[in-house]
Amino acid sequence: MYKLDIPLNLKETAAIERRRRAEKERQGRVFNSKYRQIGVDKEALDQQVEDRNWLEDLEQKRADAFAKDAIRNDTVAQLLERRQEYDERENNRAVNEFRALHQQPSAQREWDLNDPDYLKKDMPARVADDDPRCGIASLQKFKGEDLNSPARKKYQQEQLREWSRLQQENQRHAQQQQRAADRLYDMKQNELDQRSVELQRAEEECRKAINESIKNYNDALLRETEERRALKKRQEEYDNYAELANMISCDLLTENPDQAMSQFGPHRVVPDRWKGMNEDQLRRIREEQQRQIEEKKRRTEEEQQREDEWNRRRFAEAKAGMIIEKHVEHEKRTFEHDVYNDNQRLANEQRNLKAYLDRVVYTNQPTAAYFMQFNTSSR
Repeated sequence: MYKLDIPLNLKETAAIERRRRAEKERQGRVFNSKYRQIGVDKEALDQQVEDRNWLEDLEQKRADAFAKDAIRNDTVAQLLERRQEYDERENNRAVNEFRALHQQPSAQREWDLNDPDYLKKDMPARVADDDPRCGIASLQKFKGEDLNSPARKKYQQEQLREWSRLQQENQRHAQQQQRAADRLYDMKQNELDQRSVELQRAEEECRKAINESIKNYNDALLRETEERRALKKRQEEYDNYAELANMISCDLLTENPDQAMSQFGPHRVVPDRWKGMNEDQLRRIREEQQRQIEEKKRRTEEEQQREDEWNRRRFAEAKAGMIIEKHVEHEKRTFEHDVYNDNQRLANEQRNLKAYLDRVVYTNQPTAAYFMQFNTSSR
């Protein structure tokens, strides 16, 4: 007989319902084109930012805890190291004391055998926590025992109190020295400021006196320069007037032919006293100028002929170029017409091929049911 009153698994039912609700919400976000293309999930971003901040705070707290733990471990390690050093010193002192007290002739190995008070003098199995005789297998010292704890704590407190007092005294002494140094520094700064002000005032007065003397010297120099310039100007004017009078009355400007006659004959003249030309020289100059004018005219005509020849040749070449260009354009139009015909033929062949594929090959067209199967899930 089957058992039909089995209770439902509420946890599994709640999980299935939660997944269904999440799937519906996801479909609403995915299939909404405006929300998907334009909007963003601000709540999800805020949740991500909040989670990230929480993780950073947690990581910071974890790092702080590790740092505090490291500081505590360092402190404990320092204390243990100091304790180990103290124990080593005590052990060395005990060894030295033992050597001084017990390594005597009476402490020889044979004396222990013959000593009647051997058991009375024998040391107990354990005298202290740091007894070197108590090894691992001695069963005389157990974990957690500390016989010298009160004395050690009292000694450590006294030691800390002494260290604190020394540190306070050192700090007070350092503060007093710093205050004295600051007071001396302030006094020195005030002295330097006062001296700089006095030096600046003296420098300004000296600069004023120097500027006044320079100004007086420049004024005197200016007056002397003006007087010298005026004297030089009057002297130049006098020399110019004298030179002008001499030039006006000289034989060179007046073109006196008598002063240019040479002592070697009447047909020769002195070059540096002659200003002018005779009729024969003027005639030869005019003939040379006329010849140069005719030569320039001839050259101009030849240049004009060459320019006309070059123009005729350029017009002929331009005409030939236009004829060649027309021929090239005609060939180009013919080639474009042939290309157009080929393109039309290829287009007709492609249309015929597409019509053949649509009517003969691809006859199974998809229906609306084929497209309805898409976008039914958000995955």
